[in-house]
Amino acid sequence: MNNEEDNRPGFYIYAIVEANRQEGFGDLGIGERGDKVYTVHHNGLAAVVSLSPIIKYPVSRDNTMAHQKILEEVMKKFALLPVRFCTIAEDEEKIKEKVLKARYKEFKNLLWEMKDKIELGVRVIWTNMGKVFTEIVEENRDIKQLKEKVAKEASLSQRHAGMIKIGEMVNAALEAKKEKEAKELLAALNPLSVDTKVNKVYGDRNILSAAFLVKKAKEDEFDEKINELEKKLGQRTKLEYFGPVPPYNFVEVVITW
Repeated sequence: MNNEEDNRPGFYIYAIVEANRQEGFGDLGIGERGDKVYTVHHNGLAAVVSLSPIIKYPVSRDNTMAHQKILEEVMKKFALLPVRFCTIAEDEEKIKEKVLKARYKEFKNLLWEMKDKIELGVRVIWTNMGKVFTEIVEENRDIKQLKEKVAKEASLSQRHAGMIKIGEMVNAALEAKKEKEAKELLAALNPLSVDTKVNKVYGDRNILSAAFLVKKAKEDEFDEKINELEKKLGQRTKLEYFGPVPPYNFVEVVITW
């Protein structure tokens, strides 16, 4: 495919599925033109596509949501392999030859791995940082003792140096506490999942951001465990739970022309 935007007609690819007959998913194609979303086939494999000009779609909320909405529609009927955002082919024949036929065995194996599985997401944050910092001081004798010493320090420079040291110790203790609580949460949820992807978190409040690949038969049990953890965590910590969503964290098809 030409890297330059030329507005020639092409075919936007959303996902790879197993299907033996023509399937349609509504007039939901990316770009708000009302393009039909349907399947292009080769020997039991299919690409979910819609007509699209050959352009580079901006990674905007509207475009990414349109892409995801189609995947969610496809998920209602099929296990799927998500294709990277803004993958566009010049024609259907190229999709059949360069994608479905050329990577047939790879996609069949991946679809077998994804069969009867869903991705569920969990995000956990502290809601009361004042309480968390109080816990840190109470749990760390060295910090508590240094705070008491600095409070009695007459020298401003010594007090300032002491406060810097306390800040460093609290930050280190905060990271250790975050890691400990994240491990406890993962230890409760990992046995119910086939695979887990832990994403990097930023900021003092964020404890865990993780995706779990779960067998559909285990979804109710996973839900129950989430409810149990929410009760255990109480108001100090908030657990956000979402899904099922397309398995972005476990597979993404990258197609190069």
